[in-house]
Amino acid sequence: MDLNRLRVLVAVAREGSVTGAAEALHYAQPSVSHHLARLEAECGVSLVQRAGRGVRLTAAGELLVARAEEIIGRVDSAQAELAAHAGLQTGRVRLAAFPSALATLVPPAAAEFATRHPGLELALTESEPPESLDALRNGAADVALVFEYDAPRPQPTANVTSVALLDEPLYIVTPARETWPGAASALSTYAGERWIAGCERCRAHLLVACEAAGFTPTIEFETDDYVAAQALVAAGIGVTTLPGLALLANRHNGVRITRMPRDRRRVLAVTYGKPPLPGPVQAFLDVLSATVHVPVWPR
Repeated sequence: MDLNRLRVLVAVAREGSVTGAAEALHYAQPSVSHHLARLEAECGVSLVQRAGRGVRLTAAGELLVARAEEIIGRVDSAQAELAAHAGLQTGRVRLAAFPSALATLVPPAAAEFATRHPGLELALTESEPPESLDALRNGAADVALVFEYDAPRPQPTANVTSVALLDEPLYIVTPARETWPGAASALSTYAGERWIAGCERCRAHLLVACEAAGFTPTIEFETDDYVAAQALVAAGIGVTTLPGLALLANRHNGVRITRMPRDRRRVLAVTYGKPPLPGPVQAFLDVLSATVHVPVWPR
């Protein structure tokens, strides 16, 4: 299949119309239609169909777009690596990391990376694990810092390699006011409280943990922002759980934290494909592994 025609199909899927794809690609509209027709002829199936003033993908089109995004991302990454001559004199490493890792683990690694490899560029993007893994698959990131909980374990992602960096404890976060009863490490103690939940993975783990403790939490607030979550707790809005890195990055003086026994989440560095990795990517992983140390967790 022609790579340019795959790019056209992806653009049509993103923009929802031939006109929008033409504008995004800086093509003439007839050229986009021609590429689509040729691609459908090559595939032997219809890939798009009219929908009002726009178009929508057929089932075959959706399947091909998912593969095309991965193919285009891999080709673009290969071209970038070849342009850097697969060496360490020039090149770029694109890192996607969840917020608390970006605030704690990444800065010392980025500083050391700049010192050891001044010719290499490190580009940083903040994203939660699902989006980071999508970026790896689509070629928009070279390294992803993600986390996983002990239970339930996330589904394995094909064609990626993971390196465990550290395990971080989880904490119950409650108001620090004198009127609030003493902290307890058992989730069941807070069964009657209102709860503040985080990202999709964090919320899923909270539900599983509370179910194991014998209750279903009343989740009335949701935020991915660990600073905002602590502020809500300090104001008496509810209680929550937070991981150690989030509390190292920012600790509100109006909350009390209690470490949860035998509960944790694991932080991993994930790359696409199997070793050997491109030189700049391997160089960054070496620096990251050398700079990540188990911190003194908050009390």
